[in-house]
Amino acid sequence: MIVQTAAGNEPRFVIRMADHMALAARMARAFGNENFEPVGPGEEAHYAIANHDAGWADLDSRFPIDPETGFPYDLAETPFELISETSRGSPDFNERHHPFSGLISSMHSWGLYNGRYGLSDVVLLDRVAERNLEEARSMLDRELERQERLKRALQENSRTAPWVSEPALMKTYKQLQFFDTLALYFNRIHEGAREAAVFPHVPKSETEDADVTVTPLGDAVYAVAPYPFSRDPLTLEFEGRYMRRGQVRTAGDAALLPADSQSVTLRSAWPAGDASPCGGEE
Repeated sequence: MIVQTAAGNEPRFVIRMADHMALAARMARAFGNENFEPVGPGEEAHYAIANHDAGWADLDSRFPIDPETGFPYDLAETPFELISETSRGSPDFNERHHPFSGLISSMHSWGLYNGRYGLSDVVLLDRVAERNLEEARSMLDRELERQERLKRALQENSRTAPWVSEPALMKTYKQLQFFDTLALYFNRIHEGAREAAVFPHVPKSETEDADVTVTPLGDAVYAVAPYPFSRDPLTLEFEGRYMRRGQVRTAGDAALLPADSQSVTLRSAWPAGDASPCGGEE
């Protein structure tokens, strides 16, 4: 679950991980232009992106409330005893679909605890309480074993062997990280508090990355440079439910909250009136 920030005592927008994943999946479908290679390889990569946090489904359905805040547990503040289930569950879910989907999902789970394979300064393993470290390390070791097993299976197939070359595999992984972190940027921070942000290591190809800057322009419009999407502008929506502190105590209460949505529009950073390099509008 993601609990978006809010101004003052305003209600907070609560987002299920399924809706976070749906936003990432929409970004993935729109990604790619003359400067950025599209998501690949094939539907197996798109499936992993659309289901990279699928292990959260049961936890989100239970809607556990943080007694300290009166809201659902927010993502990284979720107790390890609960979040560890999601770290295993997401790769399990994806592996049932295809070995490559399982591999990318496992890399995502392992990477969250280890600075996203060196792409981020945030290392969740450093935040794990001492009493949970042994279990966390054991879980991460099992994910590394899963990755090796799935790589071997993919290498044995002439169609999928090229997918697990180091450059190709890391390109897909970095694409997922971009969609995940950009979706979180919109999910976790309310409109009035979002500031310009840089998203590093966005792959243009297997051998070249770019640092993508997102700058708020007002009225939920954001300039993106360099622009990595096929449609310009690109409008994206994501669902959630507004709630106040203490309003929900059980999953049954949560089910009564009306569904709502927020939207953002991404556009290239070209001056107004200039021709865009990627025409069209969603």
